[in-house]
This record gives sequence, structure tokens and C-alpha cells, in this order.
Amino acid sequence: MKKTKKEAERMKNVPNYDPNAEPIFNYQQIEKILPHTFPFLLVDKVIEINENSIVGVKNITGDQYFFQGHFPGEPLMPGVLQLEAMAQAGGVLVLHDKEDPAKWSTYFVKIENAKFKGKVVPGDALLIKMELRAPIRRGLCLMHGEAYVGSKLVCEADMMAQIVENK
Repeated sequence: MKKTKKEAERMKNVPNYDPNAEPIFNYQQIEKILPHTFPFLLVDKVIEINENSIVGVKNITGDQYFFQGHFPGEPLMPGVLQLEAMAQAGGVLVLHDKEDPAKWSTYFVKIENAKFKGKVVPGDALLIKMELRAPIRRGLCLMHGEAYVGSKLVCEADMMAQIVENK
């Protein structure tokens, strides 16, 4: 079956994931960048990063706390946690090159155009791609995020966050 021009263009955005490749940041390194800890750290590793974008991975396992009530018998990763995972990946992007990233936090300012296009279930590897849409100004960063399971886009959103020095 021939792909449409739109499908071919979308496929160019899908992150390439090799689970055997060495990550750029592993879970323990991410813990040193973000203020989140278990069970709320939702990025397991970073597989790509440059000055404007990042690709992170969240492995979805059936023993995660949120599956106990969402939904029993048909476990789904809540959409709001997909957005949180995207925001955390964005946090790694904007904090990883700070001299002491533990001195900084990022906070949601705005979420727009959030769309959920597929289920995320135990056994999936959620690939999270975040891209800066503009230079960071006055600590505000505007990003577009997409989350994939395989080549299927399951979630996307535009987000704004503020970078704040912890007191």
C-alpha cells in the first residue's frame, strides 16, 4: 500500500529507537537532573539530545502504581501522565547543560492542543520527542511534544514551562 505524502512526512518525525544502544542519560543520571523521584519520574532514559530537541523513553510495565485504578481489567496509562512524561523530557532538555541542574526546576505554565490518539498499555515503550519552538526567554520555554508507541503517534501537545531557580 502506497503511503500518502502526509503519512510519509509524519513518519520522518518518528524517533528511531534501538533498545540495544547505549543511552545518553540513564535513569540514575536523569534523577540528578530532574527533581522527580520514584514513583513519579516518568523518563527511563534519553536516547537523543541536541540544543533544540530530545527523545526520551518510558517503558510501560504492568506493575506501575497508576494501573491499579486506571482501568482495572484494561490498564491504560493516563493521558495526564503521558503529558507529564513529555514535560519531564522537556525538563531534561532545558536543564541538562546547567552547571548544577539540581538547583533548578521547571513548572508548567500552559498546555495547549493536547490530543490523545491511541492507547498506551503495559508492554509498550513510549518514545517521547520534545522540540523547542522558540529560544528560551526570561526562563520561559515553548515546546511541542509528541509521544509514540512504535511508529504510531499516541499523544501530542504544545507546552510552555518556566525554569525557576530553587531557593
